[in-house]
Amino acid sequence: MMTFNTVLIAGLGLMGGSMAKTIKARTNCRVLGWNRTRETAERAKSDGDIDAVAGEALFGEADLIIIGLYPQATVDWLLDAMPKLKKGCVVVDMVGVKRFMVDRLEQAALDNGVHFVGGHPMAGREFSGFDYAISTLFDGASMIFVPTKSSDEQVLQSLESYFMSLGFGQTVRCTAEQHDRMIAFTSQLAHVVSSAYIKSPEADQHNGYSAGSYRDLTRVAKLNENMWSELFLCNAEALAAEIDEIIGHLDEYRRVIRAGDRDTLTALLRDGRERKERIG
Repeated sequence: MMTFNTVLIAGLGLMGGSMAKTIKARTNCRVLGWNRTRETAERAKSDGDIDAVAGEALFGEADLIIIGLYPQATVDWLLDAMPKLKKGCVVVDMVGVKRFMVDRLEQAALDNGVHFVGGHPMAGREFSGFDYAISTLFDGASMIFVPTKSSDEQVLQSLESYFMSLGFGQTVRCTAEQHDRMIAFTSQLAHVVSSAYIKSPEADQHNGYSAGSYRDLTRVAKLNENMWSELFLCNAEALAAEIDEIIGHLDEYRRVIRAGDRDTLTALLRDGRERKERIG
């Protein structure tokens, strides 16, 4: 098993900031922090969430690098940083799409002698930025790992053990393609639907008429549009297919409701209930 004594977090937003706080709270690792806006990294240091602000001179000291940047920014940062990293160090991104990342970083990792593993912690909040980072964000969450040609079994087992020690509930391995298909359904589609749903002209008058259903369905409409638009376009084919799928099902409901066809409507609702009961 590999030992991660020094961990560098690149990008101290919600995810990266929460990762830094979690590692500081639950391990004895030395935590280095890099952020595009240095002021945020300095504040993280003064708060005790990182041990040092990481300039390029410290990049080569990291055993494990965890990146919490947007997709293209992650690629750009890593391609620039890889020649400066310690040979044999492990790099894990936290981007919510994986084919985009692997296609651009796998060969570069091989060329530079580092181990790149695609990662995606299945956790988040409807807020963004370091101000909302918390050390319990990942408690009980699933951590997805996508192996690449630059990673081996020892690397993956070491990462799985390490992330479980941070409070994750489970780790899952999959291919980049499998990840992106599933995330289009479980995450990205939910954000699209929530954003579209809140645009009804009735939304402005909802106060006094809404309860749990409204809150549940609209919670993730409070998204970071800059990040999510980039994620959607990086996974456009899979997400568009899921949007087509839900449009088809909504059209079924629309047609039978307008036709007053209660029997078919009841059957559609029953099918939905039974599916939810079956899959959880």
